[in-house]
Amino acid sequence: MKTKTYVILGVIVVGLLVILSTPIIDLSPGKYDEFAKCVTESGAMMYGAYWCPHCIEQKESFGNSWKYIVYKECSLPNRGGQTEECQEAGIESYPTWEFSDGSREQGFVSLSRIAELTGCELP
Repeated sequence: MKTKTYVILGVIVVGLLVILSTPIIDLSPGKYDEFAKCVTESGAMMYGAYWCPHCIEQKESFGNSWKYIVYKECSLPNRGGQTEECQEAGIESYPTWEFSDGSREQGFVSLSRIAELTGCELP
């Protein structure tokens, strides 16, 4: 009887630990949703790599609104080279933003600069 009680308590404790350690997913609208949608509608996109610190910083600058940006992953798994798409596009550094007129900006690009290049209004 005592063993059964300990097993049940153990399962409850483990369950609570799992629930409490699970990150909460924020589904609220992002501050830059309309801006990010406009950037995408303008034809802009970003090439990057999952391991690139400036790419991560760029994504974080958009917050929850990043999901509206067209993003092309250039790195193969384990940093094993570059995807064919990025090679053909001539991507040499990350991040690289490409705009509808064919112009490019390399490195972290401020939201105000992206707004200037796309004609989109920042909130």
